[in-house]
Amino acid sequence: MPTRQDTLRDLLTKSGKDAGLADALIRIDNVVQNWRRQMHKRELGHRATRALGLDMDMAQIDVLFAIAHPMFAPDTNADDETMVSTVAERLHIDPSRASRLVAEMVNSGYARRAVSQRDARRTILELTPAGEAVIDAVRGYKWLLLGEFFSGWSPEDVATFVPLLERYSSWMNSSEVAEEKFADEIDELAKSIDRARQEVSSGSKSG
Repeated sequence: MPTRQDTLRDLLTKSGKDAGLADALIRIDNVVQNWRRQMHKRELGHRATRALGLDMDMAQIDVLFAIAHPMFAPDTNADDETMVSTVAERLHIDPSRASRLVAEMVNSGYARRAVSQRDARRTILELTPAGEAVIDAVRGYKWLLLGEFFSGWSPEDVATFVPLLERYSSWMNSSEVAEEKFADEIDELAKSIDRARQEVSSGSKSG
């Protein structure tokens, strides 16, 4: 009986991809899925808070990073002002939840509310020195561990890996074009789900 990997390999080869690429994609997907599970559990973040003695949960730290976002995003206007709605947008959370988390950080002394220099009617958010210290410490923890890991790589490996990782991270940008190209194949995949549902339905009725 063919395995799921065999089925995926057949699907890719039928779409014109050679077997070697199919096997490589399966390996990449396995790595990414494992990475995704680790990111979902926030393992590194939890380790950082324990090591740094921070009595904060990851949602609170995320809010501090969201407030500090302009200083850590070179492609973002450094003059952008951060409001509660900005935090909600950057973290992809409900505005009411963002408001509650921001209030926690303000009450804890990690953030403060200020008056916008552009519009005196608008309230903006800033990090206090304590909030900036948390951001710097968490990022410093991460860089120390990353630096130690990559120090075992040759300069040539690092120089090869970084642009390839950047290139890989952009693959979703072209996914819509690929989706149009394989519209028939994707439609057949959708139909396979319907067929399986019908089989389950028929089996439950006969049982």
